Amino acid sequence: MSSLKKLAIRGAVWTFIGYGLSQGLRFISNLILTRLLVPELFGLMALVNTFIIGLTLFSDIGINPSIIQNKRGDDPDFLNTAWTIQVIRGFGLWFACLLIAWPVAHVYGDSRLLWLIPILGLNTIVSGFNSTNIPTLNRHMEIGKLTLLELGVQIITLTVMNVWAWLNPTIWALVGGTLVSGIVKMIWSHRLIPEMINRFTWDKTAIQEIFSFGRWIFMSTAMTFLSDQSDKLILGKLFSLQMLGVYTIAFTLADIPRQISIKLGNSVIFPVISKQLDLPRQTLRVKILQKRRLILLGAGILLIVMVSCGDFLILALYDERYKQAAWMMPILSLALWHTLLYNTMSPALIAVGKPLYGAQGNVLRFLTLVVGLPLGFSLFGILGAVLVVAFSDVPLYLVMMYGLWREGLSCIGEDIKVTTLFIGCLSIVLIGRYLLGFNLPIADIL
Repeated sequence: MSSLKKLAIRGAVWTFIGYGLSQGLRFISNLILTRLLVPELFGLMALVNTFIIGLTLFSDIGINPSIIQNKRGDDPDFLNTAWTIQVIRGFGLWFACLLIAWPVAHVYGDSRLLWLIPILGLNTIVSGFNSTNIPTLNRHMEIGKLTLLELGVQIITLTVMNVWAWLNPTIWALVGGTLVSGIVKMIWSHRLIPEMINRFTWDKTAIQEIFSFGRWIFMSTAMTFLSDQSDKLILGKLFSLQMLGVYTIAFTLADIPRQISIKLGNSVIFPVISKQLDLPRQTLRVKILQKRRLILLGAGILLIVMVSCGDFLILALYDERYKQAAWMMPILSLALWHTLLYNTMSPALIAVGKPLYGAQGNVLRFLTLVVGLPLGFSLFGILGAVLVVAFSDVPLYLVMMYGLWREGLSCIGEDIKVTTLFIGCLSIVLIGRYLLGFNLPIADIL
């Protein structure tokens, strides 16, 4: 077995273990926090985080992907220049948080946003000082060290949040935990590779290479924000903060398989492809599809369980205030299948230097949400809005499939086969559920 294949398998195993433990911890914490805090606070935090994520993505020049993909990715001058740019960007992001705080508070009619955005925005400065050790370890597929980092930071963060919420059940519990998370991760990142110490450096050649690659990443991530976060921005106006909090709980749980596929794509598929770009496209395509089948198999099984049993999980573990999340979760989970299909192939387009397809697809998804959400809500209420969110990325899938075909990495035939298998297995499970005397997951709203 080749060393690269061993690294890929080890990376995938660490990713599954790490993500499984991470979601388990987050789920337990979520259950505790939803009993200590009112739903409105989760909706408020979702709104604040959406704007901060937006600023972050709209200024993303692909520093981490550049380190992973560039041939100079291990050169200290290249790494330190990337770190210098990252630090400058962090301060710029916080200044942007100060600028948007008042307009956002005015638009949403909530004065708390006036101080929440600048305070939580301090994390942009802190993360700007994160060591380049993180993308370096990703470049060499040392996923184990990165997984331990993420788990360690999460344990500390969730402990702070839950203890704080128990002592003082206010928005400050969520704010404090978020700030602690950023500080701990920044300090820990500098200890991952002790011999690597970042210093301020300005290498003009490195700057040119980073910005040359990053201009396409910028377009892609900016459009990704518009498509991934605009639902919360629009629903923040259509829903009450309490209902937005309920939707956020349902979406967070339903989104687990997608997050797994993104994690595997960024941590395993992207680095592996970046190291094999000299291969003929057909050979590269076969290698990608082989690894992708295993990911889809695991994620598909998880998705079937979530679609068929997710409502039981919500009703059993959450109180009456979150009851409507029970029918939202199966709908959102079902629609993730096509999302998994393109998420497991999109790293290939970035690795071959073609992220533009993702940007174009995300524009279409954004337009679908902008037009579809108000229309769906006006016609069918909350159900209509949730359905629009669930299937809004179908245009993105179609664009990505076109891009993969153009680049000699087509997988449409494979997608038809695995989708047929997924639908068949899901149908059998749902029929079994019905024969056992249970209603279908969304029967209460039909």
